[in-house]
Amino acid sequence: MKINSNIQAMIAGNVLRSNESRQSASTERMSSGYKINNAKDNPAGMAISNKMRAQIANLNKANQNASNAVNVVETADGAMGEIQDIIQRISELSIKAANGVNTTEDREAIQKEIEQLTTEISRIAKDTEYNSQNLLGGEQQLKGYADTLGLEVINYDPGFPLGKDYEVSITKSNDAEGNVTITNVNFKVDGETKYSYDAGGVSVGDIFVMDDRVTFTQADGSTLTLKADSTMADSVTSKLDINGVGGMKIQVGAAEGQEIQLVIPKVSLDNLSLTGIDVRTEEGAKKAIDQTKYALSFTSALRARLGAYENRFEKAITNLDVTTENLTQAYSTIKDVDMADEMVEYTTLQVLVQAGTSMLSQANEQPQQALQLLQ
Repeated sequence: MKINSNIQAMIAGNVLRSNESRQSASTERMSSGYKINNAKDNPAGMAISNKMRAQIANLNKANQNASNAVNVVETADGAMGEIQDIIQRISELSIKAANGVNTTEDREAIQKEIEQLTTEISRIAKDTEYNSQNLLGGEQQLKGYADTLGLEVINYDPGFPLGKDYEVSITKSNDAEGNVTITNVNFKVDGETKYSYDAGGVSVGDIFVMDDRVTFTQADGSTLTLKADSTMADSVTSKLDINGVGGMKIQVGAAEGQEIQLVIPKVSLDNLSLTGIDVRTEEGAKKAIDQTKYALSFTSALRARLGAYENRFEKAITNLDVTTENLTQAYSTIKDVDMADEMVEYTTLQVLVQAGTSMLSQANEQPQQALQLLQ
């Protein structure tokens, strides 16, 4: 029997300290709801769960971005709906003005209404904004350039092929008022003629000549539109730079490059071919009918694109919701504590601590028995 070294007390104390430490950790897990509270609890699990938590937060922010994009599209589409209604009214007025029963005074009245309507189109396009960014003024369209004075790339769709060698030859004429009419077009892609049109009406490829502009349409429906003005020479050959730069890029993922490019072409009287409408004569009214036909086609195509964008963003939101849900479930498996299992562990440790306290108390009483040997 030894009194300087109470081995039994040391054993009981060590076991008690171990169980108390485990009980303290169990208490922390039940209080926090996490089974990993410190790196020492599960170093690998801590690293993995932190990475998952960051990704979940990023996905939630991307979800908000996509929701904002839906609002952007709805704002633009709402404005385009009003513009389309105005163009339809102009079309009806043009048809009315083309009727031979109208007097000069009648056409003057119709002309005044059309002037007010075209002014409103310009105002809507100028004032339609989201978060102080103009949506219809051309800031959100893809940029393209021609290397010839007086020839302008006014619009092309995101699906139009990039990185190609584009060369266009155009012949035009001007009338006494300076109005431009394109008479011949030859459009080459990588040195091969893909589209052509001549004054005799012979054409190759899906090509459309609306006075001073020409539109080329791909098999997938994507288009490229060029416009010539009076400063362009009567016959030119020009290289086109179609680089895909521009538009509003919406970050819809947690990593770089996970984005959707939102492209909205410029909406203006010029792009809609509604400049110079004059229905005060029958000839002018008939021309206005063709102009509004083109404008309605332009707005319908744009609204269809906006609708496709909205559907795409909504699908992106749905996908982000599913991804976040699955990732959160995986995160929970690693990080969250199972309260039922943990309560069983805590109860077991509570009994062991109580038992250890009792054993330590008894072990500490053993040296007192040595006194009996001295009596």
